Amino acid sequence: MSRKREVCARGGPTAASTTGVASPCINVCRMDEATGWCEGCLRTIDEIAAWGSLGDDDKRAVWRRLEERRVVWDAARRSAEAAR
Repeated sequence: MSRKREVCARGGPTAASTTGVASPCINVCRMDEATGWCEGCLRTIDEIAAWGSLGDDDKRAVWRRLEERRVVWDAARRSAEAAR
């Protein structure tokens, strides 16, 4: 079974909601089964699904988690490339 699962795009790279907090979606919508994160924006499927109903504070909290995930994601990718 593939480690990736395709999902549909939700929003765009700078798509802002009515509250003004931009969506992190970059239209690379594949879920990594190992992490549960979208390979494009690094959100979980629950975060993607809830985005439209979240308030600004919750959206900013998601953005903060994404910054932390990016560090982990990038380190894992560098490690995988070095192992090749």
